[in-house]
Amino acid sequence: MKSEEEIEKVESEVSLKNEENQDTSEGTDEKKSLAKLEKIKGIVFHIVALICIALFCAAISPKTLQNDTYYTVTIGEYIYNNGISDLTTDLYSWHELPYTYPHWLYDLGMFLIYNSFGQPGIYASTMIFTSLLGFSIYLLSNKKSKNKVVSLIITIFSIYLMKSFIAARAQLVTFILFVLAVYAIEKFLETKKKRYGVMLVLIPLLIANLHCAVFPFYFVLFLPYIGEYVCVILDEKDLDLRFVSLITKIKKKLSRKDETKEKCDTKLEKIKLAISKRTIKRDKLRENPYKVKTEKNHAILLLIAIMAIAVLTGFLNPAGDGAFTYLYKTMQGNTTESINEHLPLTLIENEEFAVSIIIFLMILIFTDTKIKLSDLFMLAGITFLAFKSRRQVSMFAIFCGPILANLIAQMVEKYDKENFKKLENFISGWFGATVVICLFIILSTNIVKPHFRSDYIDESTYPVAAADWMLSNLDVKNIKLYNEYNYGSYLLFRGIPVFIDSRCDLYSPEFNEDKENGINGRDIFSDALNIAGIAVDYKTKFKEYGVTHIILYENSKLAMILEDDADYRRIYSEGNFKIFEKLDAVKN
Repeated sequence: MKSEEEIEKVESEVSLKNEENQDTSEGTDEKKSLAKLEKIKGIVFHIVALICIALFCAAISPKTLQNDTYYTVTIGEYIYNNGISDLTTDLYSWHELPYTYPHWLYDLGMFLIYNSFGQPGIYASTMIFTSLLGFSIYLLSNKKSKNKVVSLIITIFSIYLMKSFIAARAQLVTFILFVLAVYAIEKFLETKKKRYGVMLVLIPLLIANLHCAVFPFYFVLFLPYIGEYVCVILDEKDLDLRFVSLITKIKKKLSRKDETKEKCDTKLEKIKLAISKRTIKRDKLRENPYKVKTEKNHAILLLIAIMAIAVLTGFLNPAGDGAFTYLYKTMQGNTTESINEHLPLTLIENEEFAVSIIIFLMILIFTDTKIKLSDLFMLAGITFLAFKSRRQVSMFAIFCGPILANLIAQMVEKYDKENFKKLENFISGWFGATVVICLFIILSTNIVKPHFRSDYIDESTYPVAAADWMLSNLDVKNIKLYNEYNYGSYLLFRGIPVFIDSRCDLYSPEFNEDKENGINGRDIFSDALNIAGIAVDYKTKFKEYGVTHIILYENSKLAMILEDDADYRRIYSEGNFKIFEKLDAVKN
C-alpha cells in the first residue's frame, strides 16, 4: 500500500493539473469571446460602411436622363413586344440599316423598370446600380487590403473619381460585373473553390448579353495574373545560364581534347553553382522582396482553363459573333475620333486622375510598401488605357482603387496601426456609427440638393416641345428628318425616325454593311457631323439622303445659314430649337 506522503503527492499533482486545465479552458473561452466580439464589430463596421457608401452613391447619381437611356428604353420596348428572334435590322432611323443589338438584355430591363415606375424608376435604378458598384469596390478593396477603414475611404474616392461615368447606361452594370470578376479571380487563386470558377463563367455570359461591346475586355482582367505566373516561371528557369550550359555541353561533346573537356566540366560546375545561388537568392527575395512581390500559384493553369471555357459564352447571345467583333469594329471605325469620352486624356483636364497618379507614385517611390506583380501589371495597363481613352478612367477607378487601398493599408500597418484600429472600433460602436452615418447624410444631402431642382429631361438639351409639335403637325413616318447627334435618341424615344442618334456605331460603315445582300457600308456618322459643322455642302448631302425637314439647335451654324436660304423655310422656333422644311418637299 502507498504511504500517506505518496497519496498526498499524487493528490497535489492531480490538483495542479486540474488548475492548469481550468486556466487553459478559461483562456480558450476568453479568446473565443474576444474573437466573437471582433467578428461582431467587423459586421457592424461593414453595415455602417455599406450604409455610407449607399448614401454617397445615391447622392452622386444623376437625376437627368442621359442620351443613351432614351434609345435603351425604346429598344427594350420593342424586345418586350416582339422577342429576340429577329434582332438584325434597325427600326428607328429612316436609313433602313442592318443592326446588331449589343445590350438587348439591359435594354429590356430598363424598359421594364420604365414601364412600371416611369422616369423616377430609371433614376432609382441608377442609384441602386451605383450603390452595388460601390459595394463591389468595397468588397474587393477589403479583400486586398484587409483594412476596413481604408477600404471605405478608397471606395468613396473611387466612386467620386468616376462620377461623370455614372448614368443609366449598360456600362454601369458591366462595371459591377468586372469588379466581381477580379474578386472571383483572386478568391479562386487563393482558395481554389469551385464556386468562384462558376462565377468566372457566368459573369461573361451576362456581359455578352448586357453589353457585348465590352466582352473582350473581360479577358484582359486575367492577363495580369497570367503575366505574373509566366514571369515567375521564366525567372525560375534561369534560361540564360541554362543556354550557356547547353552550349558548353555541346562544345564538350564535339571536342576531342581532354583539356577542353576538363574546362567544360569546370564551367558546368560553376554554372550549376550559380543556378543554386540564384535559387537561394530568389527564395529570400520572395520572402522579403524589396518592392515587387511575386507568387508562384499553379492554380493559374486552372484559371486559364476557366478562361477558355468562358470564351464560349460569347456565342450565347442574339448578336451571334457580335461579342467578339463589336469592339474590334468600333476601334477600326472613326467614331472614336469624334466622341469626347473616346479621346485621349490630358491630365490638366482631369485633376482627380492626376492626383491619383501622384499618390501612386509617391507611395511606390518614397515608402517601403510592396506591390504584387499582378497588381503592378494591372495598374500599368489600365493607366496606359486611360491615357489612350478618357473613358478608361472609369476602369482605373474601379480596378486601381483597391490596389491603392492595399498600398495604403501597408503604410497604416507599419506607421499608424493603433490609431486606425481605434478609429475602426469607434465606428463599430453605436455612438461612432451614428456620428459617421449622420456625417454622410449631411454630405449626401448637400450633393443631392441640386438634383431636386433638376428635371428628368433637360429641355434645353432635348427638343421636348419641338417633338410635341412635330407629332401634332407633321407626318413623321413619311418625312426624312435631319437632326444633330446629341438629341437623336430622344427623338426616336418619342417615335420620330431620325437621321442619327447616339448609337454611333450603327452609322459607321463597319457596322451597317450587309455583305450577304451586297450592301456597302455608309459613313452616315461622318456625314452627320460634317453637315452640322458646315464641313461639306449641306445641300448636296441633303439631296443625296433625300432630307425633307431639319431640326437644329437655334444657335447652330447651319440654323443661321438656313434662315437666309431661299430653298428652306423655318416652320417652328421655340426654346433652343428650330425646325426647317425644304420648299420643294412641300410642293411634292
